[in-house]
Amino acid sequence: MEGDFIKINKWLLPLSWIYGSVVKLRNTMFDIGILKSRTFDVPVISVGNITVGGTGKTPHVEYLVGTMKDRFHVAVLSRGYKRKSKGFVVADSQTAITDIGDESYQMKQKFPDVTVAVDKNRCHGIDTLVDNDQQLDAVLLDDAFQHRYVKPGINILLVDYHRLIIYDKLLPAGRLREPLKGKDRADIVIVTKCPKGLKPMEYRVITKAMDLYPYQQLFFTSLEYGALYPILATQAEPFGIEQLQGRHAIVLSGIASPEQMMHDLAPHCSDLVPLTFSDHHRFRAKDVRLINDTFDKLPQPRCIVTTEKDAARLTAVEGLSDDVRSHIFALPLTIRFMQEQQDHFNNHIIDYVHKNSRNSILAKRKDDHKTNNGNHSGNRPRTISFRNN
Repeated sequence: MEGDFIKINKWLLPLSWIYGSVVKLRNTMFDIGILKSRTFDVPVISVGNITVGGTGKTPHVEYLVGTMKDRFHVAVLSRGYKRKSKGFVVADSQTAITDIGDESYQMKQKFPDVTVAVDKNRCHGIDTLVDNDQQLDAVLLDDAFQHRYVKPGINILLVDYHRLIIYDKLLPAGRLREPLKGKDRADIVIVTKCPKGLKPMEYRVITKAMDLYPYQQLFFTSLEYGALYPILATQAEPFGIEQLQGRHAIVLSGIASPEQMMHDLAPHCSDLVPLTFSDHHRFRAKDVRLINDTFDKLPQPRCIVTTEKDAARLTAVEGLSDDVRSHIFALPLTIRFMQEQQDHFNNHIIDYVHKNSRNSILAKRKDDHKTNNGNHSGNRPRTISFRNN
């Protein structure tokens, strides 16, 4: 089971060894304390990966937001990749996509009542969020597994089923951003984008191959598609992917791994034409001309299907033809936990936040202070750790 989309360039393996040595040195410096990791007086949950390319971070972060937002006051903090602003920025309803990046913009549009912020310096970002909001219950870090200056209470590692890290190689020969041992830092590992018909034997094979420690929990998720909805034509009606039957469709994507989406849509379309761009691609005039021309050549009935992340950028693009604007639809993604693991995962997250909330920590410190005073042992500093090992 060596992943449908893994490609290893063996000629580049010597460069991978050099790259790996540098990354190992950096990790060792964190492990022995030369470089410092910080914990915080607010529950911090990190979601990320150790590979280049999409593993489904955004839908998993959105799942966490949806699970937590009615119980807790939660903030999402990301780097804001490819934004044009600098420093700490917290989003509001008027914030431009160029100020916070497409993923954060998408998150804010979906969850307008949730705090969404960006800061390349995650420690500074968490400090600012905590200082500005005394009611904050938890911080979700998007794409921060390798940002080791923060030591989260729960570290979630996402692994693409089609590119299992156990069969991959380090950059540039493969797509690993750090050696496989990096997975040991995870409290939770989620194998994402699993086929819905995964057999019990395949679960067991992957579980054994991942070779996790007893303190680590393993989950499996698959992708679920919602109804396609118009992004530029308010008069058009949403429709399910099964209604693509008989249509000629362009799949327009600027994401890291569009293969899964194209694979899933292909059986529903009479004809599927991929228009793929690099991850977080900003559409320019020549791209707009290509989209218009490609769409004009499609026979009727026709449409354009794009991702929600691309839709966030396309809404600000000028020059799309009226025909394109009236036939372009976003395909929303959600995740589904397999093996009836959803309640177990949700309860683990909720219990962690409850037990490590700022109110719980302050109460614990008061109790410790009283105990220490009663024993005349002085006020010695305590190290607060949120890692659930």
